[in-house]
Amino acid sequence: MNRQPVIAILDVGKTNKKLFLIDEGYNIVAEYAQQLAEVTDEDGFPCEDLPKLQQLLGDFLQQIIQLTDYDVKAVNVSAYGASFVYINAAGEPVFPLYNYLKPYNADLQQQFYNAYGGEVAFSRSAASPVLGNLNSGMQLYRLKYEQPERFAQVQYALHLPQYLAYAISKVPVSEMTSIGCHTNLWNFDTQTYQQWVAEEGMSEKLPAIVPSDAVYTCQVQSHTLACGVGLHDSSAALIPYLACEQEPFVLLSTGTWCIALNPFNASPLTDEQLQHDCLCYLSYQGKPVKASRLFAGHFHEQEAKRIAAHFGEADDFYKHIKPDEYLLEALRQRVTPATYEVLNDVSVAAFAHRELSLFATATEAYHQLMLDMVAQQVHALQFVLRGSEPVSKLFVDGGFSNNPLFMQLLAKAYPHVQVYASQVAQASAIGAALAIHTHWNTQPIPHNLLKLTHYDH
Repeated sequence: MNRQPVIAILDVGKTNKKLFLIDEGYNIVAEYAQQLAEVTDEDGFPCEDLPKLQQLLGDFLQQIIQLTDYDVKAVNVSAYGASFVYINAAGEPVFPLYNYLKPYNADLQQQFYNAYGGEVAFSRSAASPVLGNLNSGMQLYRLKYEQPERFAQVQYALHLPQYLAYAISKVPVSEMTSIGCHTNLWNFDTQTYQQWVAEEGMSEKLPAIVPSDAVYTCQVQSHTLACGVGLHDSSAALIPYLACEQEPFVLLSTGTWCIALNPFNASPLTDEQLQHDCLCYLSYQGKPVKASRLFAGHFHEQEAKRIAAHFGEADDFYKHIKPDEYLLEALRQRVTPATYEVLNDVSVAAFAHRELSLFATATEAYHQLMLDMVAQQVHALQFVLRGSEPVSKLFVDGGFSNNPLFMQLLAKAYPHVQVYASQVAQASAIGAALAIHTHWNTQPIPHNLLKLTHYDH
């Protein structure tokens, strides 16, 4: 019996832990999913249950190796970033897998920035705002000063994607998409580690950097696999677009956060951009990717509920609303646009400033909500478009790609750019498979990876 060649991708989100089997045409042919309850660290703060996550990874691998329909050629990992696993000489974790949302000691944070050039200058070279534990390198700094005896036991600090790959390959490495994920470790000016990494003795705890497409041969139940080194999930999700598109583009990845990613903007971050929550990632090719963030999915959820409650509608009333151009034009004529100051505030929905008594129906209020939201999104997009190569395409994936009103308004805002709603099933997992394509796949990368719907201006 001929078994189908596949790659296994472990895709670890904060909520869902999944394993996908992907065939040579980049179709998902099998999926396994599980949620894990959080535990708490020594301070009682919620964190990932690392032993359970390791056990789940082992169980997933055992299951797929025993499948008779598939021949697993390789395995790779896509996982959330800004999280370290600290292992000792025996390869065992020394600390919990701390939650990047855990509050950071303000005095210690001030000590760090005072020692290394101040918040403004350091943030610019690190291409990230001050984000506390979300700057994952700051976790290393915190543990050195708060728990020095235990920290001395650490042989290697591995970002979560690389730790999960290490659990399979037993090869500890560092990798660029994780290093470049607002970590405070990387200097985007010099393309080397920041000065503090050596001065604080962290260099010896960070394994050698290897290319994102590196693989190692490993054995799982006497089955030989090519094992990738893992990727940060946001950077992995960009890979299908980089693989299929030759012209400069921006990807707007929408969900709770709407993150605009421009891989064709190499200009340094300005102070203004840093103040408005912009940062840089590193692509799997090691190139800067300028990004802006807007809490738009959260804004939409809160404001749609406010509209629904006011007009006595179901919470999901907006799912049945179709774009009404006459209503949009009437609102443009009647309602004062959001001010520059309101658009500049990325922490609050522009529509939150409006009284619902201005509107006759829920449909009318929702059209104004979307006018305001798209205005905020356009404002955020300008931060990654400014200083960029001319962009010919704007791809929107995630939740808002399925919202015709959002898409129509966005297309109208960019008359000289082709705007597409994009459907890439499990883009992070597909990206992790594409990163090591030549090590497991005998076929060329297909041209139809992106399922696109064009929106007219």
